[in-house]
Amino acid sequence: MTLKRRIFLIFLFSSLVPFLSIFIISYYTIDSIFDNKIQSGIQSNLRQVELSLGNSISSLNHISQQLAYGGTIGKQLDEVLQQSEDPFQRIKSRDQLKSELNMVTFTNPSIGLTMYYFQNDATIQFENFPIKHNFSPESLPLLAKYYGITYYGPHVSMNQFDDQIVLSALRKVELPDRDDVYVYIESGFSLTQSILDNDQYGGALSHLILDGNGRIAYSEVPTIFAVGAKFPNFSKKEGTGLYQGYHWFKQTSNQDWSVVSVISQVDYGKEKKQWLLQMLFISIFFLCVTVVLAWLLWKMVYRPLNIFHREIKGMSQNRLKTNHTEQSKIPEFDYLLSKFSEMKVQIWNLFKEVELKEKNRVDLEVEKLLYQINPHFLMNTLDTVHWLAVMNGQNEIDRLVQSLNKLLYYNLGKLGQISTIEEEIDALKQYLVLQQIRYDFQFDVRIDVDENVLKVPVPRFILQPLVENSLYHGLSDDGYIQVNVQLDKDIQISIHDNGSGMSEETIRELLNNRTLEQKKVGMGIGMNYVKRMLEARYEDKAKLEIMSEIGKGTSVLLTLPITVEETRP
Repeated sequence: MTLKRRIFLIFLFSSLVPFLSIFIISYYTIDSIFDNKIQSGIQSNLRQVELSLGNSISSLNHISQQLAYGGTIGKQLDEVLQQSEDPFQRIKSRDQLKSELNMVTFTNPSIGLTMYYFQNDATIQFENFPIKHNFSPESLPLLAKYYGITYYGPHVSMNQFDDQIVLSALRKVELPDRDDVYVYIESGFSLTQSILDNDQYGGALSHLILDGNGRIAYSEVPTIFAVGAKFPNFSKKEGTGLYQGYHWFKQTSNQDWSVVSVISQVDYGKEKKQWLLQMLFISIFFLCVTVVLAWLLWKMVYRPLNIFHREIKGMSQNRLKTNHTEQSKIPEFDYLLSKFSEMKVQIWNLFKEVELKEKNRVDLEVEKLLYQINPHFLMNTLDTVHWLAVMNGQNEIDRLVQSLNKLLYYNLGKLGQISTIEEEIDALKQYLVLQQIRYDFQFDVRIDVDENVLKVPVPRFILQPLVENSLYHGLSDDGYIQVNVQLDKDIQISIHDNGSGMSEETIRELLNNRTLEQKKVGMGIGMNYVKRMLEARYEDKAKLEIMSEIGKGTSVLLTLPITVEETRP
């Protein structure tokens, strides 16, 4: 997976997981709060409607008692009905009764239409408003009936000039001489309508009114809850439920009738949906911000990575040294880029150093080959001379040839092959034997080697050139050469002679001028070879020093680090 995808996924995960967790917890919490709020609001509204309707019914009951026989107006009605002989007195009594009725209705704003209904002849008298021609108590929706009074409604008013929804009551007057007289009273102008319209949910609530048996006496949702039908799952207890996509809440009055508030599921969840939409918009905005931040972070990382990519690609394609490095304008990356630039410089320097060392190694190989003129032929020839000397009894020649053969075999070995101090000392002794036979002179060469250092690996052919240098540059008839090899923290090799010594200029030429040395020592590879061999083998860890004083002698000091022993082929 690419870094870009990982950054986006990590950002999305780290941002969305906490947000989704909070959203889920908030959703269930707020959903519960909304449900409690909506239910509490609807039930509060329902109790208010039930209380208001109950007060209206109580008011109808109270007024009807005044208009019945037990009240003052009821007694006046009985007197008016009994006065049939004197027309004037009868008219006067009727006018007085109407005046009393008007006074009662005027002083009670909660009362609307009022009249007396005579059941036997279906006539109406003493009405305070004109009556609609189709008035019939039997056609009104029955709400409740008890204690000689019947309640109707809500229904359209029987007032000819009023089509408002009202409650009404029909109470028997109980006159001594007649039992078919009833007083009919309706609730006041628009009172019932205003009670039912008291809806804090913007018209989303509808109401039903049930009688004591659960029959629907009034319905604002007739398509679902028809008037006259039985309310589903009716019980006289308060409760809530869901029916055909409507939530309903029921409140039962002390008078045994019930008020039901109904609301559709759409309106019920409208407020929650609005909240969910708001949360959705916030989520989308939050997601967009997260994606933008992830993109910006990617750009901040991607641009420095591109710079690194170009630098590494350019470094792999060529070896041209360059100090130019692009800037990412981010301190941390710029610091890394500067370090990378420094590393490039070091790598180029290392390349040059390796190339130089390789060139030196090749030069050494060529130089070694200059002295390996047909070595196998030469050694085979020497071997033939050896056997001729043996056959002719030439012991001195035989000794010379054997020493020369051993020395050549050792010195002409593969360049760079690892040897030991012991082998170097043995080759040095063979060289001294040749020199002694050649010059017929017994050289005083003293060799002192620490036994602990004999098996330590060292480069091949480093002692002979140093001793050869002492032989040619400083050894006189009474002179000597002291060779010491000691083991300390490093291998300490010293070659000291008591010869004529050398000047500083001669020392420099021995160390650095191959032409002069080769001219003086002939076939000897010389001091310069030893110096270069040590550099190739130990780099700057080995040390070669020459100390000399004219007339007193010369000392060559060689310090070699101890390395891990290598296996010789």
